[in-house]
Amino acid sequence: MVLHTFGFIGLGLIGGSLAKALKRSAPDSRIMAYTRTAKTVQDALRAGIIDSICDSPADPQFAECDCIFLCAPVGSNIAALEQLKDIVRSDCILTDVGSVKTDIHQAAEHLGLNGRFIGGHPMTGSEKSGLSYSQAHLFENSYYIITPSPGTPDAWVETYQALAASIGALPLVLDYRQHDFATAAVSHLPHLIAASLVNTVHDLDSADELMKLIAAGGFKDITRIASSSPEMWEHICMSNGDNIISVMDTFIDLLTASREAMCNENGEYIYKMFEKSRDYRDSFASSSPGSIKKTYRIYCDIVDESGAISTIAALLAAKGISIKNIGIVHSREFEEGVLQIEFYEEAPSRDAATLLRDNGYQVWER
Repeated sequence: MVLHTFGFIGLGLIGGSLAKALKRSAPDSRIMAYTRTAKTVQDALRAGIIDSICDSPADPQFAECDCIFLCAPVGSNIAALEQLKDIVRSDCILTDVGSVKTDIHQAAEHLGLNGRFIGGHPMTGSEKSGLSYSQAHLFENSYYIITPSPGTPDAWVETYQALAASIGALPLVLDYRQHDFATAAVSHLPHLIAASLVNTVHDLDSADELMKLIAAGGFKDITRIASSSPEMWEHICMSNGDNIISVMDTFIDLLTASREAMCNENGEYIYKMFEKSRDYRDSFASSSPGSIKKTYRIYCDIVDESGAISTIAALLAAKGISIKNIGIVHSREFEEGVLQIEFYEEAPSRDAATLLRDNGYQVWER
């Protein structure tokens, strides 16, 4: 089974990145798309990300597709699936990229699409959203979970796995119910925790916003995902509520136990809690794929003088090392160096650390 013509419903961060990745891995492939915002699909056409524009999910052009990706919010995907079912060929793979699989699998079954629908969830992303933030390399070394519906031919699943691998992802086949419980713990609950933590600081901060002023790298790292799309996360929480609540109950129990230990001055419990979490966290692969992408960052001590930052930037640029972000750290409670430099990938981060050390700078890596 060869996939050459692809359709997209939605071209946000994931949809846009997927279209770019497919074009990069198979330049002769043909891609068509529909988006609810006309400017998005027009921008994609001008940029060469897609080859043609569809007017709606019911556009007859979709009948030419070998595979169609539903990349809109869950409710919109289900509505599009209903429109597509009588248009597409019987050998066209219908799939999605959503973080929750149960609702759309049940909808596919209701629509008589078992065997033709294969759920997909690339476990990658960003706190940013929209086509303008899409990147062809977004899926590299990240798990791409595939959830076949009952009756899906093995050859179709193998084709989908090969497609995911072709864009640099790591395909993993799961039952959709198993997927939803696992992602409730490793993806959905962390977003709720991050949002709640940010709101806690917001509600407790003083009028002069002292907490906001001194918030350092540790706080920013664990709350970065609180900047994600409210619309998307409303859909996710409403779609996977039962699983998230179940996982949340365990989290609340552990948090309550920690509170009680502090009230009772039970230092042994607190020590063992941090020891257990440290040992388990340290067992994760340093380059472990996941939906919350690792930040590659180094810290460097510099003298507070004119041109200090530009000197470092010039050193890195001369070696072709691209910087994602650079700035001064005003709170050094968790960071050793005063200059923080972020990179898109691990290799440039390591190369930069080596280069700066060779030039006499003191550098810490994270």
